Amino acid sequence: MERYKEIERSIIKKYRKDIWSKFIKAIKEYSLVEENDKIMVCISGGKDSFLLAKCFQELKRHKKVNFEVEYVVMDPGYNEKNRKHIEEMAQVLNIPIKIFESDIFEIVENIEKSPCYLCARMRRGCLYNKAKELGCNKIALGHHFDDVIETTLLSMFYGSEIKTMMPKLHSENFEGLELIRPLYMVKENDIIAWKNYNELEFINCACKFTEKTSKDETESKRLEIKKLIKHLKTINKNIDYNIFKSLDNVNINCILGYKKDREKHSFLDDYKN
Repeated sequence: MERYKEIERSIIKKYRKDIWSKFIKAIKEYSLVEENDKIMVCISGGKDSFLLAKCFQELKRHKKVNFEVEYVVMDPGYNEKNRKHIEEMAQVLNIPIKIFESDIFEIVENIEKSPCYLCARMRRGCLYNKAKELGCNKIALGHHFDDVIETTLLSMFYGSEIKTMMPKLHSENFEGLELIRPLYMVKENDIIAWKNYNELEFINCACKFTEKTSKDETESKRLEIKKLIKHLKTINKNIDYNIFKSLDNVNINCILGYKKDREKHSFLDDYKN
């Protein structure tokens, strides 16, 4: 059996419960893939986006929904080694990628304040433009369960608000485009287990900014939250699931206020003396 077929088999056999079933559950529960969709799967070169691409290939083979897929890699200025590694991994995994270039790394390289924020916004804009060019109506990103939990706590601890990373949302600036996250229910440890089982090596961070900084300087707030959750799981092994479930179980009667369509509401609005 060719190696890529063994890798595909592992997704629907060995990791059926932890990866494939959760991928399918998210698609069904949040209506992420619908009839006649044309979806652009964005591949960064990491484990999450490459797994997402393989899951979409498997979903396409099932043919329960008629949809099209484009597998796209945006090169924001990768060094030669990382670019080559992404291309080689695509060959190993039998993923027909389309690569397009941008100069984002070059633009943000000398930005001192929030280079990562600017880079992320520019990358997202480039991807939306490419999706439009390819005639796609949806963009699929490889964010997973842990990303959702971490984003939620980051918003609470450093943004003073309760909000999370949504499984899908409409683009504000590109009419007719939606962003979807089909790995929404898949845990990062299971993705790592799949990667290790198949002896796959993916790039972690190909950013020129982090290449120039020390480990201490790149100790991000997200990593801080990741470590906190890991510690809390030693006390309560279900802590991550409970955070996730609480976002689907908000008791409006017991919160001080909320925002809907940018309009602020208070519990006093409906409070009866």
